Amino acid sequence: MAEAGTTPGGGGRDDDAAPAGHASPLGSVDKALVALEALAAAGPAGVALGDLARSLGLHKASLHRTLAALRYRGWAEQDATTGDYRLGPAATALATVYLGEENLPALLHPALVAVCRATDELVHLGALAGTEIVYLDKVEPARAVRVWSAVGRRRPAATTALGRALLAHRPLDDDALAWYAAAAPDDHPVSPAALRETCEATRASGFATETEENEPGISCVAIPVLRGGQSVAAVSVTAPAERLGARRRREVEAVLRDVVPPLLPPTLTVPDAVLAGRGAPRSRRSATDAAL
Repeated sequence: MAEAGTTPGGGGRDDDAAPAGHASPLGSVDKALVALEALAAAGPAGVALGDLARSLGLHKASLHRTLAALRYRGWAEQDATTGDYRLGPAATALATVYLGEENLPALLHPALVAVCRATDELVHLGALAGTEIVYLDKVEPARAVRVWSAVGRRRPAATTALGRALLAHRPLDDDALAWYAAAAPDDHPVSPAALRETCEATRASGFATETEENEPGISCVAIPVLRGGQSVAAVSVTAPAERLGARRRREVEAVLRDVVPPLLPPTLTVPDAVLAGRGAPRSRRSATDAAL
């Protein structure tokens, strides 16, 4: 007997049926998965709806609805100029989090320890998980810290230094920006335009910041860790806002710039903007700050 939703002999299919040759128990899910596989194979340039439908043997109207659902969750995105579809940030984030939880904490823990020793502040490692960042690792200083955190804790990416560092080095169209902005907490709303501006400023400087946007009295500075030019994780220094003023923030940025890159595995790096300030003596910075 033929599967439900299919016609014997390769005839017409229900909209939710799986592509030919498949016997998926749920055709609509299978269709979304094969669409994601095809988008991944198409690469950053993307693929037109018609070409994708032909390659998968699916009706354009049905595939368009599937892609709309994937776009809604950030799994696919559409080029505003060409209309082509490509893999979205949520899809790449899934692999980042899965692999990150398995390997990144072990790979980057020495860098976190070194930054903590150099700053005597709380240091976090985070990765994107949908619209949130998830803490993968942390190293606490010997002195008392007035910040509660835990590995596995999640916070909105749009209002955290970790999240901003990560988002600044991801391809984000208007839909993706709106998706991340909508997930910001009610007491600290973020517009897509403001998030885009923040990401642009973060790319220009190499550093992301946050001041009391997730916890009163707490500020953070973060840098992204890149693989192939795209962020896979971020390292942040967290401290009471009263202690992380402009002068102290520049000192922390200098530590992140000088300490993290030499301790990264060969496949990982930090943005060029972070490295641009390398070589500026910290003592000169301190003297300048003291004169202010």
